[in-house]
Amino acid sequence: MAGGLVGCELRARQGRCGPQASRAAVRDVAAEAAARSPKPPAQSWRRLEAAGQWALLALVTLLSFATRFHRLDQPPHICWDETHFGKMGSYYINRTFFFDVHPPLGKMLIGLAGYLSGYDGTFLFQKPGDKYEHHNYMGMRGFCAFLGSWLIPFAYLTVLDLSKSLPAALLTAALLTFDTGCLTLSQYILLDPILMFFIMAAMLSMVKYNSCADRPFSAPWWFWLSLTGISLAGAIGVKFVGLFIIVHVGLNTISDLWHLFGDLSLSLVTVGKHLTARILCLIVLPLVLYVAIFAVHITVLNKSGPGDGFFSSAFQARLTGNNLHNASIPEHLAYGSVITVKNLRMAIGYLHSHRHLYPEGIGAHQQQVTTYLHKDYNNMWIIKKHNTNSDPLDPSLPVEFVRHGDIIRLEHKETSRNLHSHRHEAPLTRKHYQVTGYGINGTGDSNDFWRIEVVNRKFGNRIKVLRSRIRLIHLGTGCVLGSSGKVLPKWGWEQLEVTCTPYLKETLSSIWNVEDHINPKLPNISLEVLQPSFAEVLLESHMIMILGLRFSGTNDTDFRVYLLGNPVVWWLNLVSIALYLVLGSTIAIAMQRGVQLPMELEGQIQMLLRGGGQMLLGWMLHYFPFFLMGRILYFHHYFPAMLFSSMLTGILWDSLLRLCAWGLASSPLARGVYPMGVLSLLLVTAYSFYLFHPLAYGMVGPLAQDPESPMAGLRWLESWDF
Repeated sequence: MAGGLVGCELRARQGRCGPQASRAAVRDVAAEAAARSPKPPAQSWRRLEAAGQWALLALVTLLSFATRFHRLDQPPHICWDETHFGKMGSYYINRTFFFDVHPPLGKMLIGLAGYLSGYDGTFLFQKPGDKYEHHNYMGMRGFCAFLGSWLIPFAYLTVLDLSKSLPAALLTAALLTFDTGCLTLSQYILLDPILMFFIMAAMLSMVKYNSCADRPFSAPWWFWLSLTGISLAGAIGVKFVGLFIIVHVGLNTISDLWHLFGDLSLSLVTVGKHLTARILCLIVLPLVLYVAIFAVHITVLNKSGPGDGFFSSAFQARLTGNNLHNASIPEHLAYGSVITVKNLRMAIGYLHSHRHLYPEGIGAHQQQVTTYLHKDYNNMWIIKKHNTNSDPLDPSLPVEFVRHGDIIRLEHKETSRNLHSHRHEAPLTRKHYQVTGYGINGTGDSNDFWRIEVVNRKFGNRIKVLRSRIRLIHLGTGCVLGSSGKVLPKWGWEQLEVTCTPYLKETLSSIWNVEDHINPKLPNISLEVLQPSFAEVLLESHMIMILGLRFSGTNDTDFRVYLLGNPVVWWLNLVSIALYLVLGSTIAIAMQRGVQLPMELEGQIQMLLRGGGQMLLGWMLHYFPFFLMGRILYFHHYFPAMLFSSMLTGILWDSLLRLCAWGLASSPLARGVYPMGVLSLLLVTAYSFYLFHPLAYGMVGPLAQDPESPMAGLRWLESWDF
């Protein structure tokens, strides 16, 4: 210490001694003491530290794979949503078209994994509990477990890069490894492990290319930037939840570019290069890959299947096995044609009628008009002029095409009643008018008259089958023919309600197209010329997608798996979020008010604020948007947010324990606070996994309410339903 005081005295003579100089003197003394103590050379120490990091990463990865692949074949029957996604994998193997509300990448990868592992696509995947028997399901489960296993090393590397702390990375890895919920989602044929794999890959890649900021445009910088874009395409290609990680990366990129723009040492040309690189790698590349995913999806699924009815008639014409595929029908609609009329809204179906009447007291006691999803003779209608009963198919009469703006009648072919509306209220939808079948042998009244309009076409244009989008406006009331989508009671055969709405706003439920078309006086054309382009198919697919718990076991003695997270992990994460908000806000306010932080803590606090801030942003983006969704939410929807809260927990508690050790520097306990704190958290997490692991790996026997059940002591809260 004397040497330091002498140094300070010397600097005082030079006018450079003060509080800062005193701290510098202390650092000089520490440096001298460190120089005198024996230690390995700096390069050797760095090599030893790097070797330790890689060894720990290997251990974390091995433990992750071991826990995810343990008892992967159990139970040997369908669990939960395996019935959906396993079936969709089979559809890809059989090239059968289907519809799902999520983008196709996850199901495509499941199907590919099944195909490569020898699964032949013949298992029906009818309901949970059905045994797989001789069918090879392990390839699909193994693929999901493989991707789910990488979540832990990805989180480990992300936290290590942000915090520069091995204990923080190890604690994060332990939280995810020993969470029973995260483990369960990784062991079954589900989209969740695939989605979370791409989310974590995008996060790790973003952190890595940020760490290369001092080497812009180097090979590692380009690699991690491009891998970020690829991972973003993968995330959004599995589920639209991937949009949240895109927003996260986007906000990080905007902040990065803003700081580059403010760096006056960089020329505007260099800033432009940075902007161009990010546009190419984070916008153009993901967009191209995303479109390519749909191109493969549409190319592979070329056979008619259960998804046909969700899509337009023009789309169906491209599917092998559909009655419209390679069909030849007249191109333009003419009077006398027998047609079917399909609603453009998803899962509404065809305009339909049958001989049954509306019950007494429900509007007029006339013939029911509904929509029906399936092909049926009762979907057939004859299009006629409104003011004549002459037969338009009379060979002596010239062909007259139906045009935009014409006044027409639609006569139901099977019952000879006209499509009719009046001011009686619809059976289910208030303030909408009832639609019925009325008249005898085509003779009715003026309430049978409809004006046909082609959406976005000029007056006088012909109406093209499959492609023209038409509206039918009731001449007497001015209402528009549509379907509410509501299911009628038993008296309506549980078909969908058709109404005439007086509100003229244009929606898909009031837009129709002509599908089947029979007219012997007109020449036929191949429907191949009317098939939609790839761009139209891509747009239609997205429009339809946008419109669009006991895990296993059926009784008290079956093999049961429960989707319940490790309560210690989830509660610790919740506490950590609250603590970080309080601590981070306090530090930020103090710094803004000019409070000087101890120099030896500045680096730690900066890492806490920056690294923890990234994780908090990720958690918020993957948690709060679900409050805005008007759909039923399940536990598995919150696991992407849980990944970020676990990484935040690792960073926070590492910093808190270091701060505690610094605060107790004068106490004999100081040296043991940090290692004992980290070890305690690891042991508590591991022990809670030991207690709750039957939730993930499955159990048999009595339920938790039975004192002899292995789960009897684990029902910590009354709300837990075992």
